[in-house]
Amino acid sequence: MSIYITLEKIIIFVIGILLGFLIRYLLAYFQASSLEFKLKQKIDEVANKEKEIILEAEKKALEILENTQKEREEIIRDLRNREERLVNRENSLDIKEKELIEEKNFIKNKNMELEIKEREIKILKEEYEKNLEKIAELTKEEALSLLFQKIEKDNEQTLIQRMTKLFNYQKEELENKANELIISILPRYSRSVANEINLSIVSLPSEEMKGRIIGKEGRNIRYFEKLSGVQVIVDETPEIVTLSSFDPIRREIAKIALEKLIQDGRIHPASIEETLVWAKEKVEDDIKNAGKNAALELGILDLPEEVLYLMGKLKFRYSYGQNVLQHSIEVATFSRMIAEELKLDTEVAKRGGFLHDIGKSVTHEIEGSHLEIGIKILERYNIDERVILAMKSHHETYPFAIPEAYIVLAADAISSKRLGARSETLEAYLQRLENLEKIALSFAGVDKAYSISGGREIWVFVKPEEISDLEMIKMAQNIAKKIEQTLRYPGEIKVVVVRENRAVEYAK
Repeated sequence: MSIYITLEKIIIFVIGILLGFLIRYLLAYFQASSLEFKLKQKIDEVANKEKEIILEAEKKALEILENTQKEREEIIRDLRNREERLVNRENSLDIKEKELIEEKNFIKNKNMELEIKEREIKILKEEYEKNLEKIAELTKEEALSLLFQKIEKDNEQTLIQRMTKLFNYQKEELENKANELIISILPRYSRSVANEINLSIVSLPSEEMKGRIIGKEGRNIRYFEKLSGVQVIVDETPEIVTLSSFDPIRREIAKIALEKLIQDGRIHPASIEETLVWAKEKVEDDIKNAGKNAALELGILDLPEEVLYLMGKLKFRYSYGQNVLQHSIEVATFSRMIAEELKLDTEVAKRGGFLHDIGKSVTHEIEGSHLEIGIKILERYNIDERVILAMKSHHETYPFAIPEAYIVLAADAISSKRLGARSETLEAYLQRLENLEKIALSFAGVDKAYSISGGREIWVFVKPEEISDLEMIKMAQNIAKKIEQTLRYPGEIKVVVVRENRAVEYAK
């Protein structure tokens, strides 16, 4: 029994296993069938989409081909049109080139004909002039001179009127423009005016001090004059001593030293020597500071120390009563202002104006004019060449190389001609008046000459039977030119030439 039971169990177990395998197989089969169906559907969908894409691509390709074909046809038409235009242009250029060649040949032939004609005319002209010279027994130059003289004589009044009108018009225009410029500049500058000093006065506390200054048998005063180079004048004027010297720096040293000696009270050769050395050092420092301060006032900061020292010496130099250092500062300031108005180089104009009289600092030590000395000084210290060109023409002895040279000349004139800026000694004044009249009387045809207005004008009376109206104008110009070349004077001198006709008759 047990065996049968065991076999049944085994059979049932095997059947169960087979059924499990069968069920599993069936499930797998049904699942596979379902996936294959879905995959087939996907494949069909992809195939349909592919057909649609291909159809769309073919459609777009056809459209692109059609557009390309149209563009190609348009390009071909444009190229053909351009080709036709180029061909037409080449034909036109060929025609123009032929015309130009023909015109060039025509002009060449005409030029050759003209040259031949000119040669023939020149030959005929020479023959004609020779024949005229033979007939008139005059050369060409002599005939022209006679012709011009006749024209000048026939039209003398017209020429005088036109020349006078033109001269007055130009003069008025220039004067108006110059006055406008000066008027705009002068109110912007103000500086005190110094008087000329040839002597220095030293005040004394008492008359007894004069004896101490003179010393025993004049020992002190002689020693003081010997060391200082200054003449000490002790006269009857109460409580003053006068120092006289052509050198203002020596005079200043002597004045400072003498005031120090008077204040100290001890006057003897040893103290005189010691005090003069001290005064000289003090004046030297004053000179250095004066030059530096003047340059600093103008904003010029790069000049050599030696140049500044020489400029400082101008503090003790006077020209017609005007302090030269103050004058140099004024000229520099006016030059800068004028250059600003005219849009020129203000720095060159300012420096040229400041340094234009530097030669005056050593004119009493070195032979030569202050202008030549000044040029050599500036060249020695390598001052900018444009600055030298600006200052070297301020007396019009050199040509005006740059526009700034005219500015320095104008600024120098403005500074020296300001009211009260300069004065002259009586001797120089009288000498200038005499020289003015001598220059005018040196011209042929001059009857009388009078210097008036303090030497600012000279009136020249000519002989009417010898000098014509046209010659009178030329004479005024020649006299003015000779005055410029011969005399040295501040400002300008007006030359007036007068030609007067008089008819005199007597009733009897």
